[in-house]
Amino acid sequence: MIRVSEETADDWWEVEGLLDLCFAPGREALSSYRLRDGVAPVAALCLVARDESGGLAGAIRNWPVRIEGPRGKKWALLLGPVAVHPTRQGEGLGAELILRALEMARAGGWSRVILVGDRPYYQRFGFERLEGVVMPPPTNPERVLGVELREGAWDGVTGRVTRAMA
Repeated sequence: MIRVSEETADDWWEVEGLLDLCFAPGREALSSYRLRDGVAPVAALCLVARDESGGLAGAIRNWPVRIEGPRGKKWALLLGPVAVHPTRQGEGLGAELILRALEMARAGGWSRVILVGDRPYYQRFGFERLEGVVMPPPTNPERVLGVELREGAWDGVTGRVTRAMA
């Protein structure tokens, strides 16, 4: 049995350890980390999944970002990272965390979500390639994906993705 709850300050180091385990060394050099630097995550949308013994099985975090374009500044939620312990992969836990976070984001008033990832995996959650939305380099534009939590939320939204101000 897995229990999902909001990440607490006591979970921070354990989640960081899981992220180190699941992602390549140097993960913090990725462009998406520059958007997180100095900005607090959206605490209510940072979740941990623990097994029956209390072991960390998975985690997801979400961060506010802005898209600065011709229609002004638009807020979006940057989904990720999402990680599942290697011993728990293939059980659907990553999907559960993503779906729960998206549901909670919608309930919390967010309209749009962006991420950098593999379209074949994320399209089952409604994510599609975003045309004209530019992540900091060096990000492959094919991997910049978005989903609407409110109909039309991405309509006409283009521009550079920037850090939300701390």
